[in-house]
Amino acid sequence: MPSIRDRIKQVVPAQVTDRVRQSMVHYGVRTSDQRPLPDFLIIGTKRGGTTSLWNYLIQHPLVPRLFPAWNTKATHYFEEHWTRGEAWYRSHFPTRRQRTALAARYGAPVRAGEAAPLYMFHPLAAERVQRLLPEVRLIVLLRDPVERAYSHWKERRTEGKEPLDFPQALAREEERTAGERERLIVDPTYFSEAYDWYSYRARGRYLEHLEPWLVRFDRSQFLFLTSEEFYRDTRTAYLRTLDFLGLPEHEPLAFKVYNDRRSAPLDEVLRAELTAYYQPYNEALRQRLDLPLDWAGSPR
Repeated sequence: MPSIRDRIKQVVPAQVTDRVRQSMVHYGVRTSDQRPLPDFLIIGTKRGGTTSLWNYLIQHPLVPRLFPAWNTKATHYFEEHWTRGEAWYRSHFPTRRQRTALAARYGAPVRAGEAAPLYMFHPLAAERVQRLLPEVRLIVLLRDPVERAYSHWKERRTEGKEPLDFPQALAREEERTAGERERLIVDPTYFSEAYDWYSYRARGRYLEHLEPWLVRFDRSQFLFLTSEEFYRDTRTAYLRTLDFLGLPEHEPLAFKVYNDRRSAPLDEVLRAELTAYYQPYNEALRQRLDLPLDWAGSPR
């Protein structure tokens, strides 16, 4: 059975839909001075469970969705849309009136946020976030980097954006992303699809990308969860997240896994090569965060 959105598309001309969307966007910007900045950001990692965690959070009555309603989990402001300005960013979050009404109804403060896993990886995002949101709470999901890289490739492949097989994509990663990080740093208006799409191996060197965040924000502002613990005991990880955000306990309808990508297992020779590659990076991460890592080749 088609969804309500699909049925609307069948009967409402595209031009009308576009005008409605534009008017909603303009309304959000016009009322941006009435819209407080977000309380939390889920900054990573890509293919680490951010979509699932976001969907559990927005089932909480005190965690509103982004505005307008068709936005999924991220504004992409701190990486792709930085030049749109603060009013545009604020336009995506609930008004003070909405916050007050929800808080009065449920007897606790509202917590608004977004989930944008490219934020952790973007070279300028930490500085931009610190400048605008110095008190923000930061949630970081970290997955075994071998599994994360393979899952990243599967996503790109099934979406038709990756013509290469996984070994070829790894072999050509440096070539395909050469100079992209440097260009992002020198040109604030630039957005790189290649840097986002094809960074399979680099994305798993977590400490390299977390360090700019760790030096700008107090450790108390971070919640680190491994994806393995998140999926092994989702309810406990979810309750930890609510406590970190200062939200009362709540039970989602179900802990469904969102955006899963099932496929053939990773080739064992390639797995061994990647496991060895990441071992020193994982050890540095474990020591820096004092975080137990339930990953192959990582000291406990």
